[in-house]
Amino acid sequence: MFDPKQLDDFAQRLAGALPDGLKTLQEDLGRNLRGSLEAGLSRLDLVNREEFDVQTAVLGRTREKLARLEAQVAELERVLALAGTRAD
Repeated sequence: MFDPKQLDDFAQRLAGALPDGLKTLQEDLGRNLRGSLEAGLSRLDLVNREEFDVQTAVLGRTREKLARLEAQVAELERVLALAGTRAD
């Protein structure tokens, strides 16, 4: 789901932001940060753009179908109401 190159670049930028006096820490952080970022991001409930677009399209079709069904139910209720008044 996540581009490994982007995670590597992000981890390197974060590690590079540390002061030069912490060079050892910077190297350790650079090696371990990518794995930590990947693990943290994988625990989030995220979807990629393609899956989001697919689900948006499904939702749009579902809303259209619901609108058609609501109109159909309203029409059936109207017909039943008219039939009920004629039977009286």
